[in-house]
Amino acid sequence: MSKSYLSQERYDEIAATLKKLKTEGRQNVAESLKQSKELGDLSENSDYQEAREEQARLERKIAELEDLLKNSFIIKKSEGNTLVRVGSKVNLKKGNASVQYVIVGSSEASPAEGFISNESPVGKSLLGKKAGENVSVKTPGGEISYEILSIE
Repeated sequence: MSKSYLSQERYDEIAATLKKLKTEGRQNVAESLKQSKELGDLSENSDYQEAREEQARLERKIAELEDLLKNSFIIKKSEGNTLVRVGSKVNLKKGNASVQYVIVGSSEASPAEGFISNESPVGKSLLGKKAGENVSVKTPGGEISYEILSIE
Protein backbone atom coordinates (compact mmCIF):
# COMPACT_ATOMS: atom_id res chain seq x y z
CA MET A 1 0.00 0.00 0.00
CA SER A 2 1.33 3.47 -0.86
CA LYS A 3 1.52 6.39 1.54
CA SER A 4 -1.76 8.20 2.17
CA TYR A 5 -1.94 11.82 3.23
CA LEU A 6 -4.37 12.51 6.07
CA SER A 7 -5.20 15.54 8.14
CA GLN A 8 -4.78 15.06 11.89
CA GLU A 9 -8.58 15.25 12.26
CA ARG A 10 -9.16 12.49 9.68
CA TYR A 11 -6.42 10.33 11.23
CA ASP A 12 -8.05 10.68 14.67
CA GLU A 13 -11.47 9.88 13.19
CA ILE A 14 -10.17 6.69 11.55
CA ALA A 15 -8.33 5.68 14.74
CA ALA A 16 -11.56 6.11 16.76
CA THR A 17 -13.52 4.05 14.23
CA LEU A 18 -10.85 1.34 14.36
CA LYS A 19 -10.97 1.25 18.16
CA LYS A 20 -14.76 0.95 18.09
CA LEU A 21 -14.65 -1.89 15.55
CA LYS A 22 -12.05 -3.76 17.59
CA THR A 23 -14.05 -3.47 20.79
CA GLU A 24 -17.78 -3.08 20.21
CA GLY A 25 -17.76 -4.56 16.72
CA ARG A 26 -15.92 -7.72 17.72
CA GLN A 27 -18.02 -8.05 20.87
CA ASN A 28 -21.26 -7.81 18.86
CA VAL A 29 -20.07 -10.40 16.33
CA ALA A 30 -18.98 -12.74 19.12
CA GLU A 31 -22.40 -12.44 20.72
CA SER A 32 -24.12 -13.16 17.38
CA LEU A 33 -21.92 -16.22 16.86
CA LYS A 34 -22.65 -17.46 20.38
CA GLN A 35 -26.42 -17.06 19.94
CA SER A 36 -26.44 -18.74 16.53
CA LYS A 37 -24.37 -21.70 17.81
CA GLU A 38 -27.01 -22.31 20.45
CA LEU A 39 -29.58 -22.90 17.69
CA GLY A 40 -28.11 -26.30 16.85
CA ASP A 41 -26.65 -27.91 13.73
CA LEU A 42 -24.11 -25.43 12.30
CA SER A 43 -24.09 -26.92 8.79
CA GLU A 44 -27.69 -25.82 8.15
CA ASN A 45 -27.76 -22.81 10.44
CA SER A 46 -28.16 -19.68 8.28
CA ASP A 47 -27.84 -17.39 11.30
CA TYR A 48 -24.45 -18.89 12.05
CA GLN A 49 -23.32 -18.51 8.42
CA GLU A 50 -24.42 -14.86 8.40
CA ALA A 51 -22.59 -14.21 11.67
CA ARG A 52 -19.41 -15.77 10.22
CA GLU A 53 -19.72 -13.59 7.10
CA GLU A 54 -20.20 -10.51 9.28
CA GLN A 55 -17.11 -11.51 11.26
CA ALA A 56 -15.09 -11.79 8.04
CA ARG A 57 -16.33 -8.35 6.84
CA LEU A 58 -15.46 -6.83 10.20
CA GLU A 59 -11.94 -8.29 10.22
CA ARG A 60 -11.35 -7.10 6.62
CA LYS A 61 -12.43 -3.58 7.58
CA ILE A 62 -10.18 -3.63 10.66
CA ALA A 63 -7.20 -4.76 8.56
CA GLU A 64 -7.95 -2.09 5.95
CA LEU A 65 -8.07 0.69 8.54
CA GLU A 66 -4.92 -0.57 10.28
CA ASP A 67 -3.09 -0.53 6.93
CA LEU A 68 -4.36 2.96 6.16
CA LEU A 69 -3.16 4.31 9.50
CA LYS A 70 0.15 2.47 9.32
CA ASN A 71 0.85 3.85 5.83
CA SER A 72 -0.38 7.38 6.38
CA PHE A 73 1.48 10.65 6.50
CA ILE A 74 -0.13 13.35 8.63
CA ILE A 75 -0.36 16.69 6.88
CA LYS A 76 1.33 19.36 8.97
CA LYS A 77 -0.18 22.82 8.83
CA SER A 78 2.41 25.53 8.53
CA GLU A 79 2.31 29.24 7.87
CA GLY A 80 4.06 31.14 5.10
CA ASN A 81 3.96 28.50 2.38
CA THR A 82 5.51 29.73 -0.83
CA LEU A 83 4.93 26.48 -2.74
CA VAL A 84 1.75 24.46 -3.16
CA ARG A 85 1.97 21.20 -1.23
CA VAL A 86 -0.41 18.70 0.33
CA GLY A 87 -2.34 20.63 2.96
CA SER A 88 -2.17 23.97 1.11
CA LYS A 89 -5.25 26.08 0.52
CA VAL A 90 -4.88 27.50 -2.98
CA ASN A 91 -6.79 30.43 -4.41
CA LEU A 92 -7.00 30.21 -8.19
CA LYS A 93 -8.32 32.29 -11.03
CA LYS A 94 -10.00 30.35 -13.82
CA GLY A 95 -11.09 32.71 -16.58
CA ASN A 96 -13.11 35.42 -14.83
CA ALA A 97 -14.00 33.22 -11.87
CA SER A 98 -11.99 32.46 -8.78
CA VAL A 99 -11.97 29.12 -7.01
CA GLN A 100 -10.39 27.83 -3.84
CA TYR A 101 -9.11 24.31 -3.28
CA VAL A 102 -7.43 22.54 -0.41
CA ILE A 103 -4.94 19.88 -1.55
CA VAL A 104 -5.56 16.69 0.45
CA GLY A 105 -4.80 12.99 0.24
CA SER A 106 -7.04 10.84 -1.93
CA SER A 107 -8.96 9.40 1.05
CA GLU A 108 -10.16 12.90 2.03
CA ALA A 109 -10.94 14.27 -1.43
CA SER A 110 -14.35 15.86 -1.91
CA PRO A 111 -14.20 18.13 -4.98
CA ALA A 112 -17.72 19.46 -4.45
CA GLU A 113 -16.59 20.81 -1.07
CA GLY A 114 -13.29 22.19 -2.41
CA PHE A 115 -11.00 19.37 -1.27
CA ILE A 116 -9.04 17.92 -4.19
CA SER A 117 -6.66 14.99 -4.16
CA ASN A 118 -2.94 15.41 -4.62
CA GLU A 119 -3.32 12.58 -7.17
CA SER A 120 -5.99 14.33 -9.27
CA PRO A 121 -4.98 16.08 -12.51
CA VAL A 122 -5.50 19.53 -10.94
CA GLY A 123 -3.82 18.58 -7.67
CA LYS A 124 -0.77 17.08 -9.43
CA SER A 125 -0.42 20.17 -11.64
CA LEU A 126 -0.52 22.57 -8.69
CA LEU A 127 2.03 20.80 -6.47
CA GLY A 128 5.32 22.65 -6.25
CA LYS A 129 4.02 25.82 -7.95
CA LYS A 130 4.22 29.39 -6.58
CA ALA A 131 1.70 32.21 -6.32
CA GLY A 132 1.54 34.14 -9.60
CA GLU A 133 2.29 31.10 -11.77
CA ASN A 134 -0.04 29.88 -14.48
CA VAL A 135 -0.90 26.20 -14.61
CA SER A 136 -2.46 24.24 -17.46
CA VAL A 137 -4.26 21.05 -16.59
CA LYS A 138 -5.20 18.35 -19.07
CA THR A 139 -8.53 16.86 -18.05
CA PRO A 140 -10.89 14.47 -19.81
CA GLY A 141 -13.01 17.52 -20.69
CA GLY A 142 -10.09 19.42 -22.23
CA GLU A 143 -7.31 21.70 -21.06
CA ILE A 144 -8.02 24.15 -18.24
CA SER A 145 -5.79 27.08 -17.29
CA TYR A 146 -5.48 28.47 -13.78
CA GLU A 147 -3.54 31.36 -12.30
CA ILE A 148 -2.42 30.82 -8.72
CA LEU A 149 -3.50 33.91 -6.81
CA SER A 150 -2.36 32.90 -3.33
CA ILE A 151 -1.30 29.95 -1.19
CA GLU A 152 -2.30 29.54 2.45
